[in-house]
Amino acid sequence: MFRSAPLPFVILAALLLLPSSAAWSQEGLKVYISADMEGLTAVVTGEQLGPDGFEYQKAREWLTLEVNAAIEAAQAAGATEIVVSDSHGNMQNILPDLLPRGVKLVRSSPRPLSMMQGIDESFDAVLLIGYHSSTTNPRGVRAHTFSSGTFTAVRLNGVAVPEAVFSAAIAGHFGVPVVMISGDDAAVEEARWHLGNLEGAVLKWTYGFHSALMVTPQEGREIIGQTVEAALGRLDQFRPFRLEGAVRLEVSLKNYMAAELLSYLPGVDRVDSHTIAFTGEDILEVSRFLAFMTRYRPDITP
Repeated sequence: MFRSAPLPFVILAALLLLPSSAAWSQEGLKVYISADMEGLTAVVTGEQLGPDGFEYQKAREWLTLEVNAAIEAAQAAGATEIVVSDSHGNMQNILPDLLPRGVKLVRSSPRPLSMMQGIDESFDAVLLIGYHSSTTNPRGVRAHTFSSGTFTAVRLNGVAVPEAVFSAAIAGHFGVPVVMISGDDAAVEEARWHLGNLEGAVLKWTYGFHSALMVTPQEGREIIGQTVEAALGRLDQFRPFRLEGAVRLEVSLKNYMAAELLSYLPGVDRVDSHTIAFTGEDILEVSRFLAFMTRYRPDITP
């Protein structure tokens, strides 16, 4: 025998069918996704990372599907606008035909904000997919910062940082927080050390620079989806990562000749035989300088 309910049954039933307050608060989200490749579930060597590698075309599929897993989870959490930045190598890795309708894609280079081109103050959250640890980290699959072949350290205001922190600083300039990252265990741990308790999707556990224990790509996509859902579900708990005022960039290079030539530029100081420094008025100016460093060649043609 049922006791009388404190509310009429029809009203109670209607309330149960309404979206939760969390669901209401997430409607209309605008989400930015920056996607690298070294942190993808099945990537372990250069054979997956460039056009000459025997698994590169397969890795492009892995990349696109992991990005799609993030997109689907973001849309389920209320995102109505999503911009994806193809942020690895030649920046033409994602397969555009496989992206969902309505998603915008930032593709190719050069571009002044590099891995974060297209970000602005209109976004609510940033997701970092396929990221890796820094060149100063002794752990991590393909650990490097922007250039594995030429840089031995990249520092912001005296602190060696991974690419995730650089991306977070650019997003933070516009007041947008980074809320999740996917990659190996070293990349997630390092990002959290710098950025706080963002959500981390650990897809593989590093054994060395070119080896790891990993989940399957299908399970990796499931983990990404769950992590995005968790991050956007507590969006109000995140704060932008801001570098206030002028920002000092230091880059240590493997070869001293590059440091010598860069020191000829106005505003560039040679700190030691292999290290140069540049101070920008903000992180955006620093990003433009770094984009020049990594992309300029005297034989560039249209």
